[in-house]
Amino acid sequence: MAFCLEIDKEKFIGRQTYLSDGERKENDAEHAWHMAIMTLLLSEYANEEIDVLKTMGMLLIHDLVEIDAGDTYAYDEEGKKTQHARETAAADRLFGMLPEDQDSRLRSWWEEFESGDTPESRFARAMDHIQPLMLNAATHGKSWEEHGVHLSQILNRNKETSKGSSQLWDYAYENFILPNLAAGKITPDE
Repeated sequence: MAFCLEIDKEKFIGRQTYLSDGERKENDAEHAWHMAIMTLLLSEYANEEIDVLKTMGMLLIHDLVEIDAGDTYAYDEEGKKTQHARETAAADRLFGMLPEDQDSRLRSWWEEFESGDTPESRFARAMDHIQPLMLNAATHGKSWEEHGVHLSQILNRNKETSKGSSQLWDYAYENFILPNLAAGKITPDE
């Protein structure tokens, strides 16, 4: 039960992506829930057959480490330099609160997500990248505009998104990115 109470803290970890109404930014728990539901609904678009429940579990736990490590903004190159070390230390503490079998399972899911080496982790990572694109599009690029995000930054972050779902990546590019580029919400590269 201590772990169950501890992970409630995920609700306090703010992200840079606004909710679809643009009124406030989402938190990590909302992000995890949203991606899990998206996986349930969109798994048919995975490039490879996936274990849907495992993928949902991966998405629900992969950002728990941010309780200790904090959220590293997708385009924060300085923060990314220490992200792995911060998140590994957080995984040690958080998953270490669990009985050995649960510690092992959740840690293996977290490591699998981070590696991107399996069909489930590739699709989970695609959801982790497409969900904020969708919310940014719903808010007419509000967060992208606030941060002066360049097209090259978005494309670099999403360079492997198509490995999880080429159809969903194509949809996101055409419907979320290009309209916001045309509207000046995403900064074009010269």
